[in-house]
Parts: sequence; C-alpha cells; structure tokens
Amino acid sequence: MANKLSEKNLSAGVEDFKESYRRIKEEISRMIVGQEEIIDGILISLFCGGHALLEGIPGLGKTSIIKSLGEVLALDTSRVQFTPDLMPADIIGTNILLQDEQGKRVFQFQKGPLFANIVLADEINRATPKTQSALLEAMQEQRVTVSGKTYRLPPPFIVLATQNPIEMEGTYPLPEAQMDRFFFKLIVEYPSVEQLSEILDKTTCDYRADLKKIVNSLFIEKAKELIRLVPLAGHVKDYCVRLTQGTRPGTEYSSAMAEKYIRYGSSPRGAQSLVMAGKVKALLAGRFNVSFEDIQSVVQPSLRHRIILNFEGEAEGITVESILDDILAHTPEVVDGKKSAS
Repeated sequence: MANKLSEKNLSAGVEDFKESYRRIKEEISRMIVGQEEIIDGILISLFCGGHALLEGIPGLGKTSIIKSLGEVLALDTSRVQFTPDLMPADIIGTNILLQDEQGKRVFQFQKGPLFANIVLADEINRATPKTQSALLEAMQEQRVTVSGKTYRLPPPFIVLATQNPIEMEGTYPLPEAQMDRFFFKLIVEYPSVEQLSEILDKTTCDYRADLKKIVNSLFIEKAKELIRLVPLAGHVKDYCVRLTQGTRPGTEYSSAMAEKYIRYGSSPRGAQSLVMAGKVKALLAGRFNVSFEDIQSVVQPSLRHRIILNFEGEAEGITVESILDDILAHTPEVVDGKKSAS
C-alpha cells in the first residue's frame, strides 16, 4: 500500500518540486542580477539540510541574495557581523535575570540570532575560534546548549557564511573540522558587463522589487523527504566513492596531480554531499534517478573545501579546482566495463 501510494505521488511530487524551484529562482532574479550558480548552490544546500560557505570580495551581492532568499521562502532571517570581539553568547543567547509577578528573581533565556531559519554569518573568519566552535554545534546538531540546557533550533535551519579571500589580516582561518561541516563552498564571481549595467539600473534608479512568498518551511521539509527517496544506482554510488577516494593520496583511484599536490583528501561527508546534491539535480531535470552528469556537476562545490594542499602545491600556486578537474578526467564512470563494482 505504501509503495503504491509512493508511486502514485512521486511523479506529482517531482513536478511540484521542479516548478516551485523554478518560481523561486525567477522571483529572486527580480532583485538579484546574475549569480545563478550561487543561488542554485544555496538552494541545493537548503533542500539537502546543509550549510554553505560563500567566498568572494565585498560588494558582489552575497548579503542581498540571502535576504532575498528569506523573503521568497517566507523564512526568518538573521544577520551576524563576525568580529574578533564577538562572544559565543552574542550569537547563541544568554540567561538574563528577571523579576516575576510575585517579586521573585528568575533566570530567563534570551535567544540569540542563531534562532532563525536562515543565519547569515558575515565574514565568519573574523571571529575567534571560541565563537566559531559555538557555531559548530548549531551547524551540526541544530541545537545549542546554555547552562547545561539544550535548545532546539527551528527547522529548516541553514548557516550561510561569507568570507573575504583577499584580506587576511585580523582573521582566524576556519579549522578543517568546521570547513567540513559546510555542504557546499561557493565562489562568488564578478558580474559580466551586461549584468553590471543591469545592476546599475536596479540600484541607482527608483526601482523596488516587492518579492512574493513562493513556498514556506513546510514545503522545504517535504522536499527534504522527497530528495531522500530518489534512488541511487549502484554504479553511480561506486562512481561517487571513486571520486572521493581520488582526492586521497596513496589510493588506487588518485590521479598524478592528487598524488603530487594533495596532503589530505575529502572526508566521507564529501561523498554524502555528492550524492545528496546529485539527487536534487536529478529532480530538477525531471528524473527520479541520479546520473553521472548530476554527480559531475556538483564535484567542485562539494569537494573544493575538503582538500588540503601540501607544501609543494601551495608553493607552485596549484588550485584545488584544477586538481578536481584532473580527478574528474581520470576517474572512469565504469570499472572493467561493468556498470557497478558492487
């Protein structure tokens, strides 16, 4: 009965997700010019229950994208400007002493900005490791602990962190454990000539886009369930395993560049990111199965922040992206002519 019910509703669910996703992007584009890959990356992270790290110089619209997303998805959004003097209590919240109606003094928990659906952690690498570690529990467990008491964060919950790649003075690089918690790392690029012209039209004239609410939190939670139902064929799963193993020196799947320039490769979370993002890509293509192309399209944002170069790679200015391209080129879709090694 459950299978029949699923089969009956799956096709409608896929079409509903695909159409709603299209409308979300269309509405955001009324405010944001270009940056389609960034918007896609944020939405995929959200629907997969992950978090995203956005890297780019100031002024490229990272904050505007996130604010627009909150409006279109009807989600509570908060923004935290990370600075060296930011304390864990400033983002989590703290107990404050109040006086009740009977005149007794009681402690009451005052929620911090983490208690939102979308949290913009602006310039996250400017905060001290102590504050970054407080954010880590929230990202991984979707909860915070204050004075021994645990508070759940409202679903859906996503941290969208930004960092500036060129100004390193006064920053605290994110530890590898925290970088690994991000589902995607997205690189925000400069706009094209045409896009810059359109940006000027929208920001220097009397233009105002009143964004419509397209979906809500209930739709997002249902979409998460639908994504997990997308089947993953054995040969595609094996391909994800080989790609992830290819980032680790000393394995039979690592390419020459990986052997020469990588110190540490991706954790299993990288493979999980490939699979989940590939499932979303399949749904957006109107399919209920994941293809090799779906996986290949998400390799860069899924793995680029999970690879640590060795001294030789750093010295020669080798980019992680070029190594991932090399791994993609040297990792066969099938092994020994078989569709699956399982």
